[in-house]
Amino acid sequence: MILWLALALVLDACDSEGDKFDYNKVGLLISGTEQLPVQRFTVDELPASYAVTVKATRRCASDITVSLAIDTALVGEYNAKHGTAYYALPASCVVLDDADVTIRQGEALSTAARVRVVSTDGLIEGATYVIPVTMRQVSGQGGEVIESSRTIFLQLSRVISFYALENDQSASSNYIFPDDKMVNLTNYTIEFKVYSYNFGNVGNIKRVLAIEGKNEEEANMFRFGENGSAGGDILQWVLPGGRCFSSTHFKTGRWYLVSCTYDGTTFKMYVDGVEDAQASGSGKATPFQRFELGMSWGGYRSSQFFQGRLCEVRLWNRALSASEISTGFAGVNAHSDGLVAYWKMNEGEGHILHDATGHGYDMDWTDTWRDDKENGVLVHHDYSQYIRWIKDDNNKVAN
Repeated sequence: MILWLALALVLDACDSEGDKFDYNKVGLLISGTEQLPVQRFTVDELPASYAVTVKATRRCASDITVSLAIDTALVGEYNAKHGTAYYALPASCVVLDDADVTIRQGEALSTAARVRVVSTDGLIEGATYVIPVTMRQVSGQGGEVIESSRTIFLQLSRVISFYALENDQSASSNYIFPDDKMVNLTNYTIEFKVYSYNFGNVGNIKRVLAIEGKNEEEANMFRFGENGSAGGDILQWVLPGGRCFSSTHFKTGRWYLVSCTYDGTTFKMYVDGVEDAQASGSGKATPFQRFELGMSWGGYRSSQFFQGRLCEVRLWNRALSASEISTGFAGVNAHSDGLVAYWKMNEGEGHILHDATGHGYDMDWTDTWRDDKENGVLVHHDYSQYIRWIKDDNNKVAN
């Protein structure tokens, strides 16, 4: 009953979009596209396979054969229509077996074609790949393709283990970039992945990071436990001219992707790709020239210490769309449009937080600055010995 209701919804959608479906014919759709054309294809070991079948809206009066094909040009069309940034899996990495499938007389489900991923060599780190399998040709009487379900996009999901920065309160400090690296951000997105070991009560503040001007002006700062929140596990975004609290109550022992956008009018916070909160904009630009890890001011390094892990910190010069954000949990292409700086924080050794974009925003923790005595005077510090890396079973993600 549920299946036929889903098929009816597909047919209604097609008709409303001007598809002009002939209801006297049998509707054909690729299984799994009843609700969404993008379906996850988990690849743990190679080769990995995925069965693709075609469904009919009712039992067929005679045999119907459907020729399937992988058409990489459809990825660009899908991106343009939906604002996504998928990559087509290279032809050398994938094989389609038994591409001609048949729905036998009296049945409503076809035989299966098999998509096989045989290699992941040469794939761009952080890119999200899909395999577009489409109905190319139909042979037999009475079958008509439902256009909105003609193509399935199989999104590769690979399990990735990664290093992350494990916070040490003694590492809390600021890196200030040279004046020629200052960027005025009128529209922007700030993203980071965060993992907490514990939260306190409201008022027990735990500061994660801040991105701001050279003299802390127009800061975008992130902390848990601020007064006025609904719990110590609520994330506060202190933004230029205001503040924004998450509606999500964060949990310990798991990773979250936090994405915060400003489009010149509205500030929006996303948690794991889902819009979570928003606030009105100030119209002010953020003069990015300074990165603060933790809370570095005076003795607050210990009292506001965030005990946890951090990685995948990204700064963009544009407000990402929800669809773009939703594909970036495991990482993004370091050469993505508008990506200003990208600190993956997965070095595993050393004390330099490298900028993956190549734009020159590496941060060397032998060269940090902080206000020791809370008197407005910045003092130089080498805190390289406190940069710690961790990789364990908690640092895994499926992209």
